[in-house]
Amino acid sequence: MEKLFIFDTTLRDGEQVPGCQLNTIEKIEVAKALEALGVDVIEAGFPVSSPGDFNSVVEISKAVTWPTICALTRAVEKDIEVAAEALKYAKKKRIHTGIGTSDYHIKYKFNSTQDEILERAKACVKYAKRFVEDVEFYAEDAGRTDNAYLARVVQAVIDAGATVVNIPDTTGYCLPTEYGAKIKYLIDHVDMKNAILSTHCHQDLGMATANSIMGVLNGARQVEVTINGIGERAGNTSLEEVVMAIKSHKELKIETNINTQKIYPISKMVSSLMSMPIQPNKAIVGRNAFAHSSGIHQDGVLKDLSTYEIIDPKDVGIDDNAIVLTARSGRAALKNRLNILSIQVSDDELTEVYQRFLDLADKKKDITDEDLLTLAGKETNGMNRVKLDYLQVTSGVGVRCIANVGIDIAGEKFDAAASGNGPVDAAIKAVWEVICDNTVINDGETEIKEFLIQAINKGSDDVGKVHMQVEHRKQIYYGFAAHTDIVAASVKAFINAINKFIK
Repeated sequence: MEKLFIFDTTLRDGEQVPGCQLNTIEKIEVAKALEALGVDVIEAGFPVSSPGDFNSVVEISKAVTWPTICALTRAVEKDIEVAAEALKYAKKKRIHTGIGTSDYHIKYKFNSTQDEILERAKACVKYAKRFVEDVEFYAEDAGRTDNAYLARVVQAVIDAGATVVNIPDTTGYCLPTEYGAKIKYLIDHVDMKNAILSTHCHQDLGMATANSIMGVLNGARQVEVTINGIGERAGNTSLEEVVMAIKSHKELKIETNINTQKIYPISKMVSSLMSMPIQPNKAIVGRNAFAHSSGIHQDGVLKDLSTYEIIDPKDVGIDDNAIVLTARSGRAALKNRLNILSIQVSDDELTEVYQRFLDLADKKKDITDEDLLTLAGKETNGMNRVKLDYLQVTSGVGVRCIANVGIDIAGEKFDAAASGNGPVDAAIKAVWEVICDNTVINDGETEIKEFLIQAINKGSDDVGKVHMQVEHRKQIYYGFAAHTDIVAASVKAFINAINKFIK
């Protein structure tokens, strides 16, 4: 098995997404999670760009033990000096320096020539080697650089001491075969000595993962990635996609150091800290990645997971797949859910219930367990139903957030008040106080795992839709609600989820 090094740039290239900047404490939290995940290199920042970035590289260097800590620079001596200073506490340190090599960059960005850029490339690597032994060179816009000239640059920087040479498809332009051929050309035409090539691909045309894999298949032994594929413009190569593609194809005889069971938890952490919701159909970590709603798929998965799942959800830290009941679900999925609810039906009864189920599913997106019990003719009065009677919240600058709620549980009226870190937190705490005090549900066995807000229309009277994922006794329940008041929508979504497991 050959080793593929995972270079994570979530905290540098990933953090360049507008509005997603992290403070130093948050960056340290992510860096520690990346260390636990098993990444080999953490690109901690661009120290010369700001005092905040400099300080983050310093503090991450102190906080992280075994991964290499990398700092980005331009081919400028001052950049390299500042990066070396920021890395002084790192146990293993790397300076990542480089310059644009495509005709677009040489002519329009630098107003220079190929020979001058070649000399600057060698000079920046030699200068970085004064401070650290591990120097990575990036040939910016290598995807659009002539292969023969690129090979000259790569050879020159390796001769100057570069240990890793990064071949970025900076604009996401390359086709997978084109990018793979570029890596192969370099492997065939450069004396690599002990250096390795690295991929750094962007998602502008949706081919970042494919390009990275093709780079690996043609000889690259480091991939530069981000959690959830976040990054400039359309994003970077997704760590989880590359790692799981490599793991799924054992015939490649390539392995990484990643503990894949920690992929989903760090995906959720980065999404939450950066306020960047993960699209539901995102490969590996999207909430629908292991959800099956088609009847044909559900029938196959219930018979054998391998029919429609090439990855075990537990391998990426997800408890299980989801059989979602919709108008496209088949009899097998319906019968499976009824069995989970301890309802046994004959084949004839199933046919009748299934027809009623389809009629309801055409009208209602979210089919609850109570709906199924009703369809099956079972008594549902024993299932407590929670309703919001009223909600009043006091909040503002310099004012403590306090929420008062009135809750109806199966016809009985209750009220509570709670304070919290913001109006939503206060309101949900008040609801939860009522639930814990007046039902068999205990505190500590339920946790909000996902909380997403989506604007449905624009203007001063926006309607916000809230999606909430609540874990109760290690099973996931979904809550949805829409309202012009986002606090009310949040509370209603929470109650919607509670109604799916409360007895």
